[in-house]
Amino acid sequence: MQPPIQHIRQNVFAVSQAVFAEIAGTTQATVSRWENGEFEPGREHMQRIRNAAKAQAKPWDDRWFFETPEQVAS
Repeated sequence: MQPPIQHIRQNVFAVSQAVFAEIAGTTQATVSRWENGEFEPGREHMQRIRNAAKAQAKPWDDRWFFETPEQVAS
């Protein structure tokens, strides 16, 4: 199953880890660690991601930080 943060990066933003790192205000290595389950994004990072999605009129649901949507998970 795809990790939630990877779903956000690939399916909501459709960007590389490096570009997503810029959106979240972190490094590409940290995004990789999030996607590998080593770390989770902090509140500040989640806020930046949420704000970027809304600013770009992307579909958004805060649950995506914690669970991959069913249609993507299967």
